[in-house]
Amino acid sequence: MRRVDAPLLERNRKIRVVLASILVANWAVALAKLVFGLLSDSAAVTADGVHSFIDGGSNVLGLVAMSVASRPADEDHPYGHGKFEALASLGIGAMIGIAMLELGRMAFDSLLHDRHPQVTPLMAGVMGGTLLVNLAVTSIERRQGEKLKSPLLLADARHTLSDVGVSLAVLVSIGLVWLGYPKADGIVTLAVLAVVARVAWGIVKQAVGILSDTARLDPQKVMNLTLQVPGVRSCHDVRSRGMEGTVYVDLKIEVDPQLTTAKAHALADAVESRLQAEFPEVVDVVVHVEPSP
Repeated sequence: MRRVDAPLLERNRKIRVVLASILVANWAVALAKLVFGLLSDSAAVTADGVHSFIDGGSNVLGLVAMSVASRPADEDHPYGHGKFEALASLGIGAMIGIAMLELGRMAFDSLLHDRHPQVTPLMAGVMGGTLLVNLAVTSIERRQGEKLKSPLLLADARHTLSDVGVSLAVLVSIGLVWLGYPKADGIVTLAVLAVVARVAWGIVKQAVGILSDTARLDPQKVMNLTLQVPGVRSCHDVRSRGMEGTVYVDLKIEVDPQLTTAKAHALADAVESRLQAEFPEVVDVVVHVEPSP
């Protein structure tokens, strides 16, 4: 028995609203950095603007993915289209990889050619303002991702947090360059590169776990709960997969061989209800009923 998809559709709609709002904020930040960076001939601020623009690009990717993920199950996709959300998370990981290459280029260019931004109070003000916007965006998106159990929103929040790291690096390097340490720009950027790499690995690891059907529930706990249902003599071969908010489970139970088909079916329904009561994220349970030896 599969639950009605209305709650899932509403969840996906809310995720799209969050992504659209974040898109506006990210591209406003990117535009401010790009315009100011070009006008002030600051390579670091301009590159930071490009990185913020990638944040907006990931939001567009997410909106497209969620439009696909919101489609109901069909003959070709009997389990729905939810994994497109994980595919989008992989795309975000790829975008972070692109940003890492840009950060590396910036760092070595600064260290080898002694290039650094021209420090002005306005530059620091613009970077500080955009940093506050990015922090607010990251916090809001992370809270919504946890509330809606969306790996896409959580991945995108971590991506935006990488932009916060870049902005902080630019601010720190601006201060150090102003104090007379021009190579600080490249050194700080390399430090941020390590942080961004860690973020990218976390996003890719989560998405690969979903796409490769990593177990979502503890099999032993599922067996213990199933054995609490009167009439179930044993439980084995527990499997689970899916995303945080949409988990699919199948298992085998052994019952009295003298049970009628109707009673065996009712017992399977009772197991399903027990598991869904304990795990709200479970949307479908397939119970294979076998006669006990």
